Amino acid sequence: MIIDIREVQDINSFYRVESLKGVYGIIWVLVPIFTLVLGITIGVLVIVWLEREISAGLQQRIGPEYSGPLGVLQALADGTKLLFKENLLPSRGDTRLFSIGPSIAVIAILLSYSVIPFDYHLVLADLNIGVFLWIAVSSIAPIGLLISGYGSNNKYSFLGGLRAAAQSISYEIPLTLCVLAISLRLSNSLSTVDIVEAQSKYGFWGWNLWRQPIGFIVFLISSLAECERLPFDLPEAEEELVAGYQTEYSGIKFGLFYVASYLNLLISSLFVTVLYLGGWNISIPYIFVAELFEINKARGVFGTTIGIFITLAKTYLFLFIPITTRWTLPRLRMDQLLNLGWKFLLPISLGNLLLTTSFQLSSL
Repeated sequence: MIIDIREVQDINSFYRVESLKGVYGIIWVLVPIFTLVLGITIGVLVIVWLEREISAGLQQRIGPEYSGPLGVLQALADGTKLLFKENLLPSRGDTRLFSIGPSIAVIAILLSYSVIPFDYHLVLADLNIGVFLWIAVSSIAPIGLLISGYGSNNKYSFLGGLRAAAQSISYEIPLTLCVLAISLRLSNSLSTVDIVEAQSKYGFWGWNLWRQPIGFIVFLISSLAECERLPFDLPEAEEELVAGYQTEYSGIKFGLFYVASYLNLLISSLFVTVLYLGGWNISIPYIFVAELFEINKARGVFGTTIGIFITLAKTYLFLFIPITTRWTLPRLRMDQLLNLGWKFLLPISLGNLLLTTSFQLSSL
């Protein structure tokens, strides 16, 4: 049997090319994911710095100023400290549940970023049910908090986990009804890209903020409750529960809970921008923009950069509301929190949905 050396070399080179293509394909799949995670991490650090500076201004304090210029490295220093602190485990608790809880809370929130459009072509997954995917995935995070409280074998922690689950269930329903009103009447789609495109027809006056003012207020209150921000931070009320589900945590596991709260705050602000504030569009009426600069129609690197900048600018401007709310309003009691969710926000959101569908039926 005669073996041709050239044929063997050709076969080997073919397999090398195919293996390289497979490696490049995997890399190109992972690059957007790692880029998004890096951007989210930087965004969380910026939020922590902003909150400390704004709270210092509201309380007439100095705030962070020694760690880097204007104290911008203070959040990074705190994260490094938590990373190297001793990781303690409760002696009588369930160590598996104790370790899994923070991971579930963080992963559930990180998955929600996959449907956020920063520009028309800059979205990790443009799904037909993008908004409901966020609602479904974000509802998994309280399960991680409940598991953490139960695994700690601590009454304070378990009560804090139960409060987190009750609070999430109470405010998840009004938030979903507000999203449903937008998808039914205003955009006829659950895709986040389609919702933004539906608002771009009339510029600034096409925002859903003006067409759904009641839904915007309900969505704002419900998102604050979902993020466990003051005045809705009942699951971790220091005066009542020591620290709630976080009582037994230290080191990097406590840092994961800390990061999860700010990740949830950032994703809520991004969804407010997408659902109510026009997303990546410059949102100035077309008579001023389209004829002169055509910024909304720009594509390529310049258009993508402008879209990312506008989305982040709207998001961080909106973040002033939850940050200032935390340092100005007192905490609600548990009965007040549940009464607000079930007796006020739920009927208002149902009425808003009924009014929206009535307008849709009358326009047919």
